[in-house]
Formats: sequence, structure tokens, C-alpha cells
Amino acid sequence: MSKSAKSLSGGAPADRILSIREKFHQTFKEKPLLVRSPGRVNLIGEHTDYNEGFVLPAAVDKAIYFAIAPGKGRSCAVYAYDLGESHEFSLSGLVKSQKGWPNYLMGVVDELQKAGCSISGFQCVFGGDIPIGAGMSSSAAIEAGLAFALNKIFGLGLDPLTLVKLAQKAENEFVGVRCGIMDQFINVFGRPRSVLKLDCRSLDYEYYPFDRPDLRIVLCDTLVKRELASSEYNVRRQQCESGVNLLAKYAPGLKSLRDVSLELLEAHRPEIDPVVYKRCDYVIRENARVEQACADLRKSDFHSFGQRMFGSHSGLRDDYEVSCRELDVLVEAASEIKGVLGARMMGAGFGGCTINLLEEKAVEEFDKTVARAYRGQFGKDPKFYISTLESGTEIVES
Repeated sequence: MSKSAKSLSGGAPADRILSIREKFHQTFKEKPLLVRSPGRVNLIGEHTDYNEGFVLPAAVDKAIYFAIAPGKGRSCAVYAYDLGESHEFSLSGLVKSQKGWPNYLMGVVDELQKAGCSISGFQCVFGGDIPIGAGMSSSAAIEAGLAFALNKIFGLGLDPLTLVKLAQKAENEFVGVRCGIMDQFINVFGRPRSVLKLDCRSLDYEYYPFDRPDLRIVLCDTLVKRELASSEYNVRRQQCESGVNLLAKYAPGLKSLRDVSLELLEAHRPEIDPVVYKRCDYVIRENARVEQACADLRKSDFHSFGQRMFGSHSGLRDDYEVSCRELDVLVEAASEIKGVLGARMMGAGFGGCTINLLEEKAVEEFDKTVARAYRGQFGKDPKFYISTLESGTEIVES
């Protein structure tokens, strides 16, 4: 990869942890608990989670690191290392911050208190190398990571699934983004060199090995801020719910697009708004792609798996309409390179990253060709991240 790609992490994880721990010592004069909370990639299954469908994510090496310790009284002091900003709040009166980032932390505190958990004030320094706005779910890493850390330092005894649900609820209710459960789930349940197929209705899950030595997962960041992502995310969710409400008249017991077949959708097409029809059609087909992709992994057929990724991008671009020209250019350029098995946009859309599956021998050509195509269209270079699949949230040092 290019020099710029190699330097993106801002330092090796060990250096980052050391810096955050040192900042905590300087600020609070205490010994902290150190926690690593990873970002995630989603190989396939986009916008299916809030439709109670299937997803195939993995936790990655990019992470948020927390240095945290109990404080005194009901005052909480948090410091965002990468932003150089601090925020203080009281457990007795949580008020949304105009800064934005403190709300992800306060949302977790709010949900813990609503759940009847006994916590006192705390002190925290956090930071990491998950690229913000790239679709790797830095928000879930902050939420689930803090929930995990508070569970540890206050001995709350909450099980992993409870932490997942609590972190999701924090984003839904305090932050105000109606996200599904995938990001928080993989943050807690991730395993090294594995992807996780999650049933977002039952929360049943299954691991699939994803560690062919000559394959690389490369993310390409468009550097486009996803300004439409949150608002349009909620619009897409409403459109899907609209389709379900109409179809439920003809299929008693139908609760989500997970229950809808293409045949049922097509049978009532004349009654469905054309835009709503496209949204529903995409979700139904994407759920099928996840199932097919898992069958590919059982056979170690990564070429077929990659084709599912290309198919996913086409649906996201044409039917769900959450892509953008920058994402499309990256996928188009990748698709023409020998050794690239699959590529698609990843995350909520309207910017962020593409995720690419390629053979190691193609990495150098991929770097040059994709950068050249992007530069030619937009006058700037994308950023590249090679990701490895790692464990979920864990204690680094106690």
C-alpha cells in the first residue's frame, strides 16, 4: 500500500494505548482499567438488520481504547483524546451536549440508570484509530466499549447480550439514531479470523472462518462526510415499515421484511408506492445474498462470495439508493482489477468506505489503480485501510 495508507492509524495500537493511559494519569492521578473496543466491517447484509434480517459482520483491528476508573460522588469527567476536548456531567441530570460526541457516552449512562444499575461518577479518557464517518461504527465502539467498562469497574454483573442491547438502546433513544443491533452485537461478540452470521430477529448467531492466508480485506475511504446518512437512514426504515404494513393486510402475522417473499411483494406491486417497492425488493434479495454467501464460506468459495458483494452494491446503488458517485467510482475501479474478488459500499451510505476482498498479489495494483481512478474523477486520493479480523471488546490491562 502507499505511504499514506500505511500511516493512517496514527500509530501502532500499543503506542495509542500508552498515550491514552498516560493522559489519564496526568489528568486524574489514578490507575485506570484499560479496555479495547473494536470497529467493525460488514462483509454483506447491509440495511437488513433493522428489518430483522441477516448480516455478516466482523470485528477489526481498528479500535477505541478506554482508560477508566470510578470517581467520587455523581460527577463524571470524560476526555476525548483525539479531539482534545473534555466534558463533565452529573448522573443526576443528563442533558444532551451540542458537541455531539458526549451524547454517545451519556446515552449509555442513561440506559444503565434506567435499568436500575447502581453506578457512581467516573473518570475516562478515550481515543483510537477507527476512522470517523467511514462506516466502521465508531459510535457502537464508544457505546458498547463504555458499557463493558462500566460493567467491569462497578461490578454490575451484566451479561454480554444485555450490554449489546443497552448500547443499542443508548443510540436509539439518547442519540436519536434508530440503528439496528448489528454494530453493537459484533463489537461484543467478535472473534479473530472469523465472521459472524447474525439473525437480527432471534439474535441467534454462528461463526464462519474467514482466514484464507492470501486474502486481504481493504477499506477505501471516500473522505465524503455522510451528512445525509442519519436522516436518510431513518427515511429508509420508515419506507420499509410502510411496505410491511401494507403487506401485513394479506399475510397475517407478518412483522418485518424478513417474513416477505419476492412472490408476495410482486403480487401486490400495484398497491405499493414504487419507491417503497424498490426498498423492499432490495432488502429481501440482500437477505438471500447473506444466506448464499454463508453457503459459499462453507465451501471456501471466496470467488462466489465476492460476486455476492458486487451484487449487494448494485442493489444498494440502484434500489435502496444509499450510494453516491464517489462510492460507485471506487467499486467500478476495483471490479476491473484482476485478483479483486468483491467490492461494495459499506455502512449507512452517502459516503464512507467501500469494502474490498482481494488476493494479496493484487494489493499493489489495487492501490495504484483505484487511487488513480478516484483522483481522476474527484481530484483527491481516497484513504486505504487494510483490516484484520480481531476479537470483540476486551480488557487490555486492569
